[in-house]
Amino acid sequence: MSHDGVRLRAVMRSVAFLTAGALAVPTLAACSSDNESGKPLAGQDIAPVGRDLVADGGTLNWAVDDVPETLNTFQSDADDATTRVAQAVLPAMFRLDAQGRPQRDADYLESAKVVDTEPKQVVLYKLDQQAVWSDGREIGAADFAAQWRALSGKDSAYWTARNAGYDRIEKIERGANNLEVKVTFSRPYADWKALFSPLYPKDVMGTPDAFNDGARRKLKVTAGAFGVQKIDRKDKEIVLARNPHWWGRPAKLSEIVLHAVPLDKRAAALADGTVDLAGIDPADASRIALAGRAKGTSTPLQGASPTGRDENKNESRQKKKLGKKERKALAKYLRQQDELRAFTVRRSFEPAYTQLALNGSEGPLADERVRRAVAHALDRTALAKVVLTPLGLPAVPVGSHLALSGQAAYADNSGALGGQDTTEAQALLADAGWVPGGPLKDKGEKAAGAESKKSKKSDDEADSEGGSDGQYIVGEDNKDPQDHTKKHGHGDEGSKHLADGKQYDGRKVKQGGAPGAYAPKGTAAPAGAKTGPLAKDGKPLTLRFVLPSGIGSESLSAVADSISRMLEKVGIRTEITKVSDDSYFKDHIASGQYDLALYSWPASAFPATDARPIFAKPVPAADGSLNVEQNYTRVGTDQVDQLFDQAASTLDEDESAALVRKADARIWAAAGSIPLYQRPQLTAARRTVVNAGSFGFQTPVYEDMGFLKKGAHPSASPTKD
Repeated sequence: MSHDGVRLRAVMRSVAFLTAGALAVPTLAACSSDNESGKPLAGQDIAPVGRDLVADGGTLNWAVDDVPETLNTFQSDADDATTRVAQAVLPAMFRLDAQGRPQRDADYLESAKVVDTEPKQVVLYKLDQQAVWSDGREIGAADFAAQWRALSGKDSAYWTARNAGYDRIEKIERGANNLEVKVTFSRPYADWKALFSPLYPKDVMGTPDAFNDGARRKLKVTAGAFGVQKIDRKDKEIVLARNPHWWGRPAKLSEIVLHAVPLDKRAAALADGTVDLAGIDPADASRIALAGRAKGTSTPLQGASPTGRDENKNESRQKKKLGKKERKALAKYLRQQDELRAFTVRRSFEPAYTQLALNGSEGPLADERVRRAVAHALDRTALAKVVLTPLGLPAVPVGSHLALSGQAAYADNSGALGGQDTTEAQALLADAGWVPGGPLKDKGEKAAGAESKKSKKSDDEADSEGGSDGQYIVGEDNKDPQDHTKKHGHGDEGSKHLADGKQYDGRKVKQGGAPGAYAPKGTAAPAGAKTGPLAKDGKPLTLRFVLPSGIGSESLSAVADSISRMLEKVGIRTEITKVSDDSYFKDHIASGQYDLALYSWPASAFPATDARPIFAKPVPAADGSLNVEQNYTRVGTDQVDQLFDQAASTLDEDESAALVRKADARIWAAAGSIPLYQRPQLTAARRTVVNAGSFGFQTPVYEDMGFLKKGAHPSASPTKD
């Protein structure tokens, strides 16, 4: 699960303890019904057609953020481009469907099931008899065993980023024949379907040198619909070529070329024909919508015109007022707009959500009552609307930390904490000793938030990103924050989240977020505030709100602004600090130098395994430091840990999902993080590109991607040949 503006993968790799009363979760909050998982909030948007309508051949040019540093998905610097390559060229025993649920991949597996539970859990894999590596060798037990040994965590010579699940395997052996693989677990493991996806050949996993270095820049042996033909770091592209030895349905495309294109250069790359498919931000989505509208097509995003006027009618009038340089830039823009008519925007949700993180290790938020008060101050539906409504996506708050709507473990457990309630928030703050109008110490003394270690360097870093106003406090006097907004011309819609590589909430078009998103130091509360600033022991209740400042941070700033206004209404001031993307996670989130922050986590099909380190109770390390794993809020409980352990060891899938829901209800009660909204996924696609776009939960089916045959018309529902 990354903050918007920093890669999710970077987040995935890299104390206040609650009282018993905080865990008194109502019984109903942990219960579930058969239909509680619901449906995905938005279906995938990929222009699905039957394979008979897809042309044979052609090259699909697909934008990625960068050429990956490694092709080994189990290394710490693997990114989304690494995953994209692995999905196209390597076996996976299970892939995700449109609801984010694991399904057997029939191209590799005839069957896979638990055949014994006593005395040990045994899973028997029966492989497809045609499944072979590109060198002609059968895929078999030797490959499974090599991957287990590399990822088990028993040999420190392997530089692995994770070993969850593999550390529970006791042995792997050949079954009744070469097509059978028996995996015996030392202790029960519910998420066994997460293993061996992807599966690397023993050539990669067999030795530490091959694992650590051999698979970083090349994959000589593969077994997918495509193979790695070339990695060109100079031209920043990876060429995946159709695998002539592929035994499944033949790939429609001859090649897929992954081009490294920065997010803010993608509109130009689409217009000049460099790419056919690209994750984009809301600003570029608006451009494509305007181009389509000029051609006479209808689009939900067409209302996103910056002016709302007919651009064509005013074009000649505007040209007369422009200088030579401006006319040249306008001409270039209009040429690009003409080319962008060939594209459409495909929209869905990413399998990830953005949350408000509350650092519970120190300061006011170490008190669970203050964390709960923050949660009760928030209108999560209104926050979702800030990001999703302009994109035409349903503005539904996320109700779970551990799954998203449509997934088996999903249930809205937010009732364990409660919704927006100003009165309750104020009562909790008063109970914690924070009262309005309390005496304050000299202004030179620190506020009550987490101690700031912000240096001049971080200011400079933020300035270099072009979006830093330094630090400023929302809610210090009685001026109207809109005056400053108008004066400085802030105003930009929007939001985009992870398309992937560098996962951004939107490309920076200009400094600022939504109107009123930024206020200078000294700006007062909005009109209608119910209470004055709170204080305790001579210190004002001011929370340090840390945000990234780089390209794509506009929507996070808009959300942070709305959160600050909501908190100010209950007497909590926020000191907003913007820092560079490079510094954001390393120097602030991971090190605990923040009170409030916005970042995202991906939703996993295996939350009992993958989400545990995110919510695990921090424990003291041998050197006296606190081992937080990936729990950057520093809030956890033994009870939540136990529920995760039980869920991971229960082979009954329904029971495991119920335990995950119970764990989520208790995570809500702890108020260490507040899920806000599912991240939108916007993809620009050439109109002739089919079976590709915004995939949502589902693993892409690379062999079905391609270009629509000339004269063909997409059918309502795709068929398979």
